[in-house]
Amino acid sequence: MVTTGQQHHTGSSRRWLMLGLGMLAQTSGAVFINGAAFLIPALHDDRGLSLARAGLLVAMPTVGIMLTLIAWGVLVDRIGERLVLAIGLGLTASASLAAYFTTSFVLLGLCLLIGGMSAASANSASGRVVVGWFPPERRGLAMGIRQMSVPLGVAIAALTIPPIARDHGVSAALLVPAIICALGAVLCLGVIDPPRPSRSAAAEQGLLANPYRSSSQLWRIHSTSILLVVPQYVVWTYALVWLMTDREWSAASAGLLVTATQILGAFGRMGVGALSDRVGSRMRPLRWVAVSATVSMLALALTDWLDSPISVVVLVVASIVTVAPNGLAFTAVAEYSGPFWSGRALGVQNTGQYIAASLVPPAFGALAALSFPVAFLVAAIFPALSVPVIPDDHESTD
Repeated sequence: MVTTGQQHHTGSSRRWLMLGLGMLAQTSGAVFINGAAFLIPALHDDRGLSLARAGLLVAMPTVGIMLTLIAWGVLVDRIGERLVLAIGLGLTASASLAAYFTTSFVLLGLCLLIGGMSAASANSASGRVVVGWFPPERRGLAMGIRQMSVPLGVAIAALTIPPIARDHGVSAALLVPAIICALGAVLCLGVIDPPRPSRSAAAEQGLLANPYRSSSQLWRIHSTSILLVVPQYVVWTYALVWLMTDREWSAASAGLLVTATQILGAFGRMGVGALSDRVGSRMRPLRWVAVSATVSMLALALTDWLDSPISVVVLVVASIVTVAPNGLAFTAVAEYSGPFWSGRALGVQNTGQYIAASLVPPAFGALAALSFPVAFLVAAIFPALSVPVIPDDHESTD
């Protein structure tokens, strides 16, 4: 006879296994998407591409993501998480393998575009696996852990792709994401779709109704996330350059500090997720983070303008604070939209963030060229604007 304790242990073990598989899927996709950037030196030095053309080529996976996030979300709402993860990662692996055999830059760009379109499958599906299997009081922490997948994927790509591209060429380096995504696709066949009611039962409970029509809450969370992406990407994009040009650090020292802030930021996401579980709210901690991001960016602008050495410490704080809200908003979107709409809602959430993130580097590059303190000051405006936009938990007003 199976005891209640044994059942609880089995259920708990299954939850953590599903979190592990969800992380594997997201990490595999991140190796492909973010790993493309590490091909730039080889494309420039060995293949003779200009930096502008090489940059355009390695941006193709990100373009692919933006094109298909919502479509994958619709599919995951229809056929479930397991099939979407296996199919999406299988297609990513195939695109990466096809890139190995091509000698044309046009075909390479097409392979990278298709791979990005396929890798977008992991975003909504892996998030839904975590939200579906973890109870509300553990969900913030679990999603915070899942949010570590992208930095982990970047780290794997950074360790493997540049040396292979240098020693064996661009094509050989693309075997790394091909192998990792193929392995991820096979292992994700072990994903068990989270339990959800039948469509007939869901219709009776009102779970099939469009949550965007009944409330402004989802739109407000999406808008908040777009505003909060701005300071995050300003810091991500320009921290290294600022440390080297403004603070006169060496490239090695600046790189080490930026790497350390990425790791601290990943743990910060976990901490904020756990805090949201503790206080029983996603929106209150999100509001605290938005205020903290505003204050830290203002402090960075002020200390940099005063040429204070404290500005480096403030940069570390800003790096941690500005990445903290991602998991909170993602979890809130999935919880509010429900099991029959969360795929699409998470697709919309990520699409808005990617579009905003793609606009930040050129826009703030112009400001940074004028003055870094001005760039940091302008970046502080966006989280400040987000504070009144953040809804209350379970708000239902139009």
